[in-house]
Amino acid sequence: MRARVLAAGVAAVLLTGVPAIPATAGGAARAGSAAAVVPCPKLPTPKVTRPPRPTPPAAVPEQQRVGGEALATPGLTVPAGAPAPPPVTATSWLVADLDTGAVLGGCGPHEYGTPASVQKLLLAATMLPKLNPKQVATVTRPDLDIEPGSSAVGLLDGGRYPVETVWLGLLLQSGNDAANLLARLGAGSAAAGVREMNAEARRLGALQTRAVTPSGLDGPGQFTSAYDLALIARVCFADPTFRRYALTERTQIPAQPALRKPGFQIQNENQLIYRYPGALGGKTGFTDLARHTYVGAAERGGRRLVVTLLGAEARPVRGWEQGARLLDWGFGLPPDASVGRLVEPGELTTASPSAPPAAPVAAAPAASRPTAGAPHWLGGAVVGGAAGLVGLLAVLLAVGRRRRTRRRVRRPVAWN
Repeated sequence: MRARVLAAGVAAVLLTGVPAIPATAGGAARAGSAAAVVPCPKLPTPKVTRPPRPTPPAAVPEQQRVGGEALATPGLTVPAGAPAPPPVTATSWLVADLDTGAVLGGCGPHEYGTPASVQKLLLAATMLPKLNPKQVATVTRPDLDIEPGSSAVGLLDGGRYPVETVWLGLLLQSGNDAANLLARLGAGSAAAGVREMNAEARRLGALQTRAVTPSGLDGPGQFTSAYDLALIARVCFADPTFRRYALTERTQIPAQPALRKPGFQIQNENQLIYRYPGALGGKTGFTDLARHTYVGAAERGGRRLVVTLLGAEARPVRGWEQGARLLDWGFGLPPDASVGRLVEPGELTTASPSAPPAAPVAAAPAASRPTAGAPHWLGGAVVGGAAGLVGLLAVLLAVGRRRRTRRRVRRPVAWN
């Protein structure tokens, strides 16, 4: 009896020491509760026909607080006393300083969005350091396996192109064929390239980013956020080779004599580099599902700022123009203005429990899976604590049984 009482007491003590786990991943309170959310200034948008929006992963509070508590809001976050940012059509956006990492403001900076071709920046961040720009690559048929009608450079099966030319085709013309080729060159296959892209996203702290295609063509479960895009863009613009590519206005795709095909010229589709003083370049994107996405950067007065947009419409203002207006707003803020910061590469654990998986993995046995919304260390603590509790209870009950057995031996029952 005493053993049972002791076991119950120990169980009560242990269980009260285990933190409560939210019932759902989005159940924990956010820094900007529903009552405190400030609406983002919005431009009226035309009605468009689009595929059904994909269901994003459940919100994870730890991810939404990356960079600072003020970023954990689906609404507007700007420095105290700052002028209102210009209205845009984007569903989420962020402006940050490329050098200091200060986040100057944003709208739903950690809200999930579909990337479209701005995902090519993650490909660049992953593969640009690995590939020799002077290497000549031969195109294979799988490299050209892209959605019919989607953007392409026009690479030819069996064609031979310098890697530098392929990068320019990716960044100027948003070539999905170039994306497949670069992912294969860097990792052995396009699929392996995507896995490396996801690993790089986790290293950068872009925990809400999950790539499914190298190019940003829509795929199930593919998401990012305005904050994550700023992390990725910051790494890209730190690379002088990327900056040179991003500011290239036009280039020549070489002829393929063996295939009897002439060369041709391509131009940079990012209008910011032509029309915005101090532009550093960036990347445009569009799919029917993602709508217009955009990343752009510029320098003014010794400051380098980056803007990221997701889910924008091109009317009444095109994506790059919305980005330009937000850059103007950012440059108008004091140098020390901030609502958060961009985390440094490697600052967050690459095995973060809140990070989306780089690729589908086999489900763990139900007994070992953490409860949804809880960090894995907490799930492990609960499971480990439960296992330890069970073991302790078993020992206590066994001790009780042994004591009862000894008592029965000393006082045998009389049968007659």
